[in-house]
Amino acid sequence: MRRLPIFFLVDVSESMIGTPIEQVQDGMASIINELRMDPYALETAFVSVIAFAGKAKVLTPLTELYKFYPPKFPIGGGTSLGNALEFLMDDMDHSVQKTTVEEKGDWKPIIFLFTDGNPTDDTQKAFARWNAKYRKGCNLIIVSLGDNVNTNLLGQVSDNVLRLNDTTPESFKSFFKWVTASIKTSSVSVTDMGDDDVKLAPVNGINLEKVDTNKPCVVDENFVVLMGKCQTTNKPYLIKYAKRLGNSEMIPEQLVSYYKLVGAYPIDEESYTELSEVGGQQPKINTTELIGQPTCPCCGNQLGLVICECGNIFCVGEDAHCKCPWCGMEGELSSVGDGGEDLTRTKG
Repeated sequence: MRRLPIFFLVDVSESMIGTPIEQVQDGMASIINELRMDPYALETAFVSVIAFAGKAKVLTPLTELYKFYPPKFPIGGGTSLGNALEFLMDDMDHSVQKTTVEEKGDWKPIIFLFTDGNPTDDTQKAFARWNAKYRKGCNLIIVSLGDNVNTNLLGQVSDNVLRLNDTTPESFKSFFKWVTASIKTSSVSVTDMGDDDVKLAPVNGINLEKVDTNKPCVVDENFVVLMGKCQTTNKPYLIKYAKRLGNSEMIPEQLVSYYKLVGAYPIDEESYTELSEVGGQQPKINTTELIGQPTCPCCGNQLGLVICECGNIFCVGEDAHCKCPWCGMEGELSSVGDGGEDLTRTKG
């Protein structure tokens, strides 16, 4: 039997924390449930899930639908797209069956790449390898989740670059129905006509558009994510802020940008470290640009964004005397000056 390999290459960088990663998690489950009821997909489709941040990891190897169970997505540091593409190519080299003199191999693989940010690594080498050896033999569909992605760059490796303009739960549901419909149509195509070029479903009626990657794109930095550590449990967490526009206090008719609190989320330190890139320059953000103070998601302490003299973030409860879980320094809680303080942001 000739398989139709379907790979999901999913960005799990820090900016995906919260609603986006939850919607991808639910979306993967809905895709599999729908495909299991389709006789064409059930016969041909084999699914694999690869997560990437600073590093990449196979969450589920290529598996037939009735055995597939949607994995839980971790969170990592960075958005190493070049590394992720190299990882995908290496994985396909040993998981996709090639055509030989004796028998036909798998149908042309379909890859859905979901990302919400720009690469934090050098993509040139991986892009060159992909275009030289894999592009013609694969169907790569890249979906930008929001407008924080350089679609001109993505157009160097795929003719199918799309943007999900609205990342609300309703938009995600419609989007994953579109993914499911595209897989179903492609399964019928390979079974009945032997045509393994991807057949994407229409995008009418959903907030999904095909991007002209030859046109200039404006990349908007939508999120700021900070790393904190719980003083009570010593466990790490991420604090996420979303970009907003508002009127300036000095000049009311002038719009200024700031970042408003979305929430704080506990993370698994082991999986985060496993998927995070090491080294490199990390961006900064001043506290005057941040609106909102989170509670600690690990222990419930009222102040989840307290800054130690070592520059790291931790949580504080009712006791003003505190101990930094990063460096061990002890002291009394005090306020930051009018000029704010520069904080190190995460890479993803």
